[in-house]
Amino acid sequence: MLTSMVKEHHAKQSKRKQEQEVRRKEAIEASNELTKSLVDHLNVGVAQAYLNQKRLDAEAKQLHVGATNFAKQTHQWLQLIDNFSSALKELGDVENWARSIESDMQIIQQTLELAYKSSRAVQGTAATTSAAAVASSSSANVEEAN
Repeated sequence: MLTSMVKEHHAKQSKRKQEQEVRRKEAIEASNELTKSLVDHLNVGVAQAYLNQKRLDAEAKQLHVGATNFAKQTHQWLQLIDNFSSALKELGDVENWARSIESDMQIIQQTLELAYKSSRAVQGTAATTSAAAVASSSSANVEEAN
């Protein structure tokens, strides 16, 4: 009876060990599946984050190129406006110069007119005086001839 009890105990113990081994294998399998599904889930998130980062990098590069082009275009516009401003300034200087020349020319014209009128007046007076002298000398010649 004691031997049968020992045998029975060993059999139960062996059966329990087998059941424990089966449960241990099932637990390991379950934990492996859980780990795999967690890693897969994390990998999907990491892959999505990687793709998002890649897109952000591409957009940042495009934005940088656009900003650089905009800066170049703005610089060109500023140069154009500066050139335009200089041209307007020069035009104003030319206009001022033209007014000055016009004023000088009017002064010269007035001076020439006065000189012309004065010379005509002097010539008229000289002609009248010459004519009077010629007339008096002619009268004197006519009187002598008489």
